[in-house]
Amino acid sequence: RAWAGGFVEGAGGLLTSCDVVGTRLPALHLAAGAAPRLRRCRVLDCPAAFGGDGSAAPVLEQCDVDGVPLAFVGALQPPAVPAAPVLPGAPVLPGTPVLPGTPGVPAVPLPPAAAPAELPTAEPEEEHLDDLLAELATLVGLDRVKHDVQSMVKLMQAVRLREEAGLPAPPLSRHLVFAGNPGTGKTTVARLYGRLLKALGLLRRGHLVEVDRSALVGEYVGHTGPRTAAAFNRALGGVLFIDEAYSLVPESGGHDFGLEAVATLVKLMEDHRDDVVVIAAGYPADMARFVGSNPGLSSRFTRTLLFEDYSAADLVAIVEHQAREHRYELTGPARLRLLHHFETLPRGAGFGNGRSARQTFQEMTERQAQRMAEAVTPTPDQLSTLEPADLPAPVLG
Repeated sequence: RAWAGGFVEGAGGLLTSCDVVGTRLPALHLAAGAAPRLRRCRVLDCPAAFGGDGSAAPVLEQCDVDGVPLAFVGALQPPAVPAAPVLPGAPVLPGTPVLPGTPGVPAVPLPPAAAPAELPTAEPEEEHLDDLLAELATLVGLDRVKHDVQSMVKLMQAVRLREEAGLPAPPLSRHLVFAGNPGTGKTTVARLYGRLLKALGLLRRGHLVEVDRSALVGEYVGHTGPRTAAAFNRALGGVLFIDEAYSLVPESGGHDFGLEAVATLVKLMEDHRDDVVVIAAGYPADMARFVGSNPGLSSRFTRTLLFEDYSAADLVAIVEHQAREHRYELTGPARLRLLHHFETLPRGAGFGNGRSARQTFQEMTERQAQRMAEAVTPTPDQLSTLEPADLPAPVLG
């Protein structure tokens, strides 16, 4: 995670896959002429996305601010520095801003505070339901989850037809529990679920706001409710995805600020039941404890989708997908060796499913780069081919 940062005059460079969270000033300062490239970066709980100079020209790729696609707005100014109080009779240096009404000191006008950069409010592009279902079908593995989502889509289509015919809609809870181990595609499916509901006309925007305990629970009494409400409000019109939701409910019972977050969520889910979908995600056993901790949760989360671990063949398919995206190709022997690697890989607490597959692909490209650095004028085919030698060393024991 990244915190506040900036780019000096004329600076470039690439900032990728970073979160800028909870800053007091604008998330990123852009000096005159700065033209960095920001890829898959998120701004969360900040007063503004950008500060600095309007002549900057950042390039934004798949970035968002509080779940909304991020765009750069020019004509920015750095935030004004608040004036410090001056004691009566104390010397005042020229140019020092003085709070109005300080006795015995002539008032010096303060510079106007710069307004935060306007955040983009453009609605997401319209997407066709059939295209989204086709995208769902292309996901590696997850056969049970894909079947469940397709069934819910058909149910919601029937509900809409009843409403259009003037018939009462049957009781239907769109909130879901995603139970599964890390790296099994829960966030990916949650994002697609929101887009599906948008295509069905059941959500206004269909965007995803991802939070965890740290984004909902405050550090002192009276802090948790407003913090949870702020996160919830960002998700209105879309999906609030609560990762490791079970962490809001202590295993040992007793008082915990997480319980206040749960109570706040239950009330907000009722107040905005037609304008938001909440997805609570985490380990299967822990999610049962979470839902059972509050009657309001158990009445709202009536459907659980089970995300099973990926098979060895699924993990190979994920690596091959990554390879195609980055213009690599595995040889036949490398593919067989990779399958054996995943079949023998220990699946303990540190196993990350899809994350493990992506980490393996990254290690393969690094090892291949080392080979190519030692080669004499490698050909384009050699530079894009992954061999058995590029696989990680076998895990012993």
